[in-house]
Amino acid sequence: MHIFTEIVLILSVATVVSCFMRLLKQPLVVGYIISGIIVGPYFLNIVTNIEYMELFSKLGIAILLFIVGLSLKPDIIREVGKVSLVTGLGQVFFTSILGFLIMRLLGFDNVASMYSAIALTFSSTIIILKLLSDKGDLDKLYGKISIGFLLVQDIVATIILLVVSIWGSSKSNDEADFGLMALNGLAFFCALYLLSKYVIPKLSIFLAKSQESLFLFSITWGLGMAGLFYHLGFSFEIGALVAGVALSVSSFSQEISSRMKPLRDFFILLFFVVLGSQMVISSISSILIPAIILSLFILIGNPVIVIVLMNLIGHKSKTAFMAGLTVAQISEFSLILMSLGFSFGHLTQDVVSLVTLVGIITISGSTYLILYSDKIYAVVKPILGILELRNVDPGSEKSDNVQSYEMIIFGYDRTGYDFVKTAQNLNRKYLVVDFNPSSIQNLEKAGIPNNFGDAEDVSFLEEIKAAEAKIIISTIPDFKTNLGLVSYYHNHNPLGVIIVMSHDIKDAQKLYASGASFVVMPHYLGASFASQMLETHGTEISSFEKEKEQHLKYINEREKFTR
Repeated sequence: MHIFTEIVLILSVATVVSCFMRLLKQPLVVGYIISGIIVGPYFLNIVTNIEYMELFSKLGIAILLFIVGLSLKPDIIREVGKVSLVTGLGQVFFTSILGFLIMRLLGFDNVASMYSAIALTFSSTIIILKLLSDKGDLDKLYGKISIGFLLVQDIVATIILLVVSIWGSSKSNDEADFGLMALNGLAFFCALYLLSKYVIPKLSIFLAKSQESLFLFSITWGLGMAGLFYHLGFSFEIGALVAGVALSVSSFSQEISSRMKPLRDFFILLFFVVLGSQMVISSISSILIPAIILSLFILIGNPVIVIVLMNLIGHKSKTAFMAGLTVAQISEFSLILMSLGFSFGHLTQDVVSLVTLVGIITISGSTYLILYSDKIYAVVKPILGILELRNVDPGSEKSDNVQSYEMIIFGYDRTGYDFVKTAQNLNRKYLVVDFNPSSIQNLEKAGIPNNFGDAEDVSFLEEIKAAEAKIIISTIPDFKTNLGLVSYYHNHNPLGVIIVMSHDIKDAQKLYASGASFVVMPHYLGASFASQMLETHGTEISSFEKEKEQHLKYINEREKFTR
């Protein structure tokens, strides 16, 4: 079968299965793995061009890890806070120890037990972000703590992938060979650090002036670094991850991530399909009981570990319970780690299939646990007292109500300057979004809260929580951009205020019809203001001189900022 036909058939099956998963409120990753089982040798047997499919799946892994790396800024440990750090590291430690003991009791050897135990410790940041976003809980206390310790897990996973990469890539497993590769890796990381600190920020500012150039550079950098690491004897996975971390210091990392996500979604689909197609269904009877035992450990044991740790730190039972449910599944990192171990010859296909089956069970189960967590908490609340090792003062915990941006201003160089002054005068919590790298630099110098992004990108609007703002202001004159922004905001927040700009009367009418609260028309407002001056001052030249002085002062201030 031709590879093009094969991909079309695989995508068709994945689409049908994914639609079914949507009805069941399941993450698409479950649908992708099930699609792989369906198109695999035990059912439709569509996957015949194994080499091509594995190449595409590797591209998916590389892009996924590159995007993960973009979120792992060097100072992230300081940002996530003590609670997330202690809980994240504590959960990884206890889960890996208990997981190893369970695997040994189930009869697996030390290497398989070690890989599987580590794989069981990681939870899916992508899936949890989506579920918490759908529930509107990202800004609640447990949501922020959860995202914090998931990021800590990502850092631990990065280190483990690096160690496994060095271990598996070394031609012999003696200590000298391992140590030499570790030293080479350390030297290379130091060089990358210098690049990311002194070269990449300046280069990205230049490239960001053209979105096509920025996108092309991002792909080249990510895949190029993956290939370079592979050439140096490491795995391409760790190369892609490190490439993302190196770019994370850039002001445009969020925009790069947003641009790369559609590419990631396509290729990572093929990774999970290939993973599903390689599951050993014939040995399902031998791995089913271990899979159920391990799944129960993840679905129940992981939340219990987090609940106990958070209680010891001083959090209430409900916050601890809600946060605990977010670790009741394994992640993409888990499956990538097992795939890496298999490629190095450390694991058999049966062990990989076992962890993949655990992934299907836990991801499916935890989805419902998180979606219905409030109802579940009401049921289990009476027995949670057993896990409380410390009495927590009800007033000692911070409130769940974390304030979002009240005002988001798109575009600064135009009339955004005036709206920022207004936001500051009104003491509003505001954010300025601009697509011009030079403007971002100026905003950072002035200490103004800013973000580099595209107002037309829906995923970017979701990331900055635009729908939660009380006021949206767009100084962008493009009609298409403003129409999309008005439609998005009005559909998600019909009671919010959105002010946009237009230079055309018909366009302004369409914007009002779509839900705009007010449309600023600079030419007409300017003419209206000038005509009012005439009515007020008449022919008094002294009054016009005062107006001129004020106007010159204003535009000179603007010129200093945009220079």
